[in-house]
Amino acid sequence: MRLQIDTIDLYQSHHDDLSTAIDETLEAYQELVHAGKVKWIGASNLSPERLKESLVVAEKHNLPAYIAIQPEYNLYDRSKYEKDYEQLALENHLGVITYYSLASGFLSGKYRSIDDIKEAKRSDALKGRFDTRGLRILDALAQVAHNQQAAMPTIALAWILHRPSVTAPIVSATSLQQLEELTRATKINLSTEEMSLLNTASAYEEN
Repeated sequence: MRLQIDTIDLYQSHHDDLSTAIDETLEAYQELVHAGKVKWIGASNLSPERLKESLVVAEKHNLPAYIAIQPEYNLYDRSKYEKDYEQLALENHLGVITYYSLASGFLSGKYRSIDDIKEAKRSDALKGRFDTRGLRILDALAQVAHNQQAAMPTIALAWILHRPSVTAPIVSATSLQQLEELTRATKINLSTEEMSLLNTASAYEEN
């Protein structure tokens, strides 16, 4: 194998192929598990309906079941996960590994206006976030970061880790300093007041 390993601990379905039956997908995973090539399976970008059905099919036919999901989740992008997936994850004891945990760098503290992202690689993903709510989130992050004497992305990750349903956030670092800042999130204890400030600033409007 190109990965130079014998067994993949967690193999994830990245995108759902709606033309493929759920039992067919899980049977393919069963072959990989029985062959010793995969230990457990997870899912990313499955609809809540397909995810729920997959869990039912796995139990009914004694097939491998997803043990983890990988949703987009951060202070700015909260609504979809909290409305559609969080309760499903809790009820089925699914691990939750969040991606875009810093909202494509928006929560890093490097950008505070549209002008700041002109040369950024992810400018297209960032430009829509500088709305009233986005700026409110940045202000709250900066305030908590100051209180904690920590970097803004550290606080953004700490907020995710304080969610009872989340197992771990996915994040990338481009330097050793960034890596040290980000790993410090596991040691940050946000107060009730700080969590309230971040939750209020990032609250989304109910439809």
